[in-house]
Amino acid sequence: MRAHFPSFARACAALLLTTTLATTLTACGFHLRGSDGAYNMPFSSIYLAFPDTSPLGNELKRNLRAGDKVVIAPKPEGAQARFEVLSEARNKAILSLNNLGRVREYLLSYTLVFQVRDATGNLLLGPTEITLRRNLAFSEEALLAKEGEEALLYRDMQSDLVQQIMRRLAALKAQ
Repeated sequence: MRAHFPSFARACAALLLTTTLATTLTACGFHLRGSDGAYNMPFSSIYLAFPDTSPLGNELKRNLRAGDKVVIAPKPEGAQARFEVLSEARNKAILSLNNLGRVREYLLSYTLVFQVRDATGNLLLGPTEITLRRNLAFSEEALLAKEGEEALLYRDMQSDLVQQIMRRLAALKAQ
């Protein structure tokens, strides 16, 4: 019993030190930059050139409305910024095969190329490509489950893509 006491005392001391440090940092108002999820956009209105049925466009609209007091303009005229989609593509490629030549793993990718212009047509952000990739292990025995997992991975990539777009929009300089 005595041999384990010093390690228990060290663990308690470390826990006490960590708790004290965390309490002190939060008491002084410290927080990581950007950790509150809010972005300060350099524009008050934006036109998003997505089709009305685009899941990516709808999620981006929700995030813009929730974070700031950004108005989503229904037409490009009158908007301070115009988000233009140059291309959007989802792809599924075979990543590996098993010893029988059957698919063992797929590589899913989601690519978006876009640019942002101001009200006068000047480029605020030149053509920018964001590509996200995820591996999908495949099994013929669990076909329906793997289809659901694929849809979930694409939704996850879409959410990640929206967050990257939000950070890039927030980093723009207003002109």
